[in-house]
Amino acid sequence: MNGPLVIAIDGPSAAGKGTLARRLAAHFGLPHLDTGLLYRAVGVGVEKTGRPAGEVAAGVQPSDLADPDLKTDQAGQAASKVAALPEVRANLLNLQKEFASQPSGAVLDGRDIGTVICPDAPVKLFVTASSDARAERRYRELRERGGDTIKPRVLAEMAERDRRDSERAAAPLRAAPDAFLLDTSDMDADAAFAAALVFIERKGFRSSGP
Repeated sequence: MNGPLVIAIDGPSAAGKGTLARRLAAHFGLPHLDTGLLYRAVGVGVEKTGRPAGEVAAGVQPSDLADPDLKTDQAGQAASKVAALPEVRANLLNLQKEFASQPSGAVLDGRDIGTVICPDAPVKLFVTASSDARAERRYRELRERGGDTIKPRVLAEMAERDRRDSERAAAPLRAAPDAFLLDTSDMDADAAFAAALVFIERKGFRSSGP
């Protein structure tokens, strides 16, 4: 198929889109951007400095995404709040579009990739899962990191974040009309990767590797 392979992956938290994005990027030899980390960097930056969110967003660089503080659940909640601000989204827009326009192609995952950042991407995936499955995954993840939490609180926080992300006026979380819907509720990472790969190969894209 002609043109670079750009894979746009959207979906709610703990659905498995990040793991899938990293595996697809490795499989096809493409650069990967977890755009959620951009918003986490803004949220954490606001909490640390007290500066306006739009101002923090204007200064975010890819090198900032290695900060371990961005992996916390607190950072995720902060990201969801600043992501609702139009000035934040506007100030991060060019960085994401430039990443996606690399001649090699790219893999981006987030919540508005197929609808706003890369509406012309040849491959769009919307990765989702049931609330219970996502809460269980997030609970296990937090416990493995040594966090002290309980499942009902995880479920409540996830539901609140889903509501904010889906109801915000600026680029709400939703599937692009031409996105492949991948429900991972009953899938492990290998099964999700295999299903996505079948869809992508049917689009005419194949890995150049062994």
